Amino acid sequence: MKLLHRATPVAMALGALLLAGAAQAADTIKIGIPQPMTGPNTQYGTQIQAGALTAIETINAKGGVKGKKLEPILIDDGCEPKQAVPAANRVVNSGAKFAVAHACSGVTVPAVNVYEQEGIVAITPGATSPLVTDTIKPHFFFRTIGRDDQQGPFAARYIANTLKPKKVAVLHDKQTYGSGVATQVKDTLEKNKVNVVMFEGINVGDSDYSAVITKLKTAGVDLVYFGGYHPELGLLLRQSREQGLDVQFMGPEGTANQDLVAIAGPAIEGLLVTLPSDFTKLPGNEGIVKAFHDAKRDPDGAFQMPAYAAVQVLAKSIEAVGEDPAKVADYMHKTSFDTAIGKVEYDAKGDLKDFEFAVFKWDKNGKKTQL
Repeated sequence: MKLLHRATPVAMALGALLLAGAAQAADTIKIGIPQPMTGPNTQYGTQIQAGALTAIETINAKGGVKGKKLEPILIDDGCEPKQAVPAANRVVNSGAKFAVAHACSGVTVPAVNVYEQEGIVAITPGATSPLVTDTIKPHFFFRTIGRDDQQGPFAARYIANTLKPKKVAVLHDKQTYGSGVATQVKDTLEKNKVNVVMFEGINVGDSDYSAVITKLKTAGVDLVYFGGYHPELGLLLRQSREQGLDVQFMGPEGTANQDLVAIAGPAIEGLLVTLPSDFTKLPGNEGIVKAFHDAKRDPDGAFQMPAYAAVQVLAKSIEAVGEDPAKVADYMHKTSFDTAIGKVEYDAKGDLKDFEFAVFKWDKNGKKTQL
């Protein structure tokens, strides 16, 4: 005897929900956004999220990509190297084939291997260390920001040609990003016949830098360049002023965090930083800036526009060749894109052929002005 199974209303409703959920998932294009959401460097992650989310919302409002909405997948990497591979694996496990990847170079270097092995197209708007793309010469990994061997020499040439100090100290935090950019500055200064009298690392997380400040005073330096992040530079600035060392300080984009103001206090006045040029002033970006303001997000920072550009590049590439990551990566390597940061073109390693850095000066209230 053959048994007949009747579908109950509950089973039918459940089946419909599952089908609808599957259809909804298939109708989105997931983009992983692994960034520091906890720890002392969350502001960099906040800037990248602001740029990526504003771009995603703008594109979705215009119909998405090939009729599909972009779906952001927010992931915390803490700006911690030990969280790099787990965060990258969470991108993989989310089902995303594309990512606006890590702000911090120390996280990005190990994470690149995951994206390459899994065939995920990832773009970093923040990681500047040459090691990101020099170590394995990736095919799937790209940037929308310049490298330290672009930023460091740019800063050094400004020091040599504009500031013209007599004695320079170059300090760094002994980490991938900080030591990398500091080395680029030191090497370029020496090539330009600038007297570098100190090149020394400090320990991340220390609360007292009196020993190194004493060395700076004894050496008679009139400019200090620091490679690293804002917590250490903030203490160096404040303690230097307290101990009577009133000289010019300069740092890279990783130091340009508004939390620096609270740490350094009035000692922040006169600090020079190299940052991506102010792309909010780029002709044609008026609508993008308005979209940030409409979403109640700040467009004014180092990484918002590079993150916006990363989503633009991904979206334009998917629109052109579909969602196959290999085809998207191939297309990105050979295509020129008009973006929020201007013209984007890649070399064989996924680095930008050109990127515009600028020097900014901080006032005592923590406001930055492009020089």
